Amino acid sequence: MVVIKPKLSTYTSLSLVVLILLAGLIFILRDFAYKGSFGLWFYLVACTLITLVLLMLLVKMMAGYRFITAGRDQIVIKLPLRRSTKVYPVADILAWEEEVVMANKKEFRQVTVAFSDRLSITVSNHEHESYKDLVTYLSKKAGKKKVKENK
Repeated sequence: MVVIKPKLSTYTSLSLVVLILLAGLIFILRDFAYKGSFGLWFYLVACTLITLVLLMLLVKMMAGYRFITAGRDQIVIKLPLRRSTKVYPVADILAWEEEVVMANKKEFRQVTVAFSDRLSITVSNHEHESYKDLVTYLSKKAGKKKVKENK
């Protein structure tokens, strides 16, 4: 059984960034209410930008929080925030693809698996544990459904 779960370090660092942004937003709103040191346009732009970045980070964290189990010829996807579990036999995999990108002398890997009910999951080596085990499992069980690279 391969268990793919989010890395604790990723969620810790994202939570720290969310807290810093929230503290900055509170500081700016407090400054606007008590001092008004800057012009109104600054507060409008700064609060809007910080709120948008904060919301995007929260949505990314919530959407990526899932547990995937691969084994016994099936893939189980647990979404704790939605309180749902989906079980897919390996035969329901339409296609899967592994992408490799080199950036700043680091290798970023990501695998995308598409299922027959049009749901797809994406797992990356920097955000999830047991990434290599999942790729190995997919190669063994659904090797023919791998998308071929065009060179």
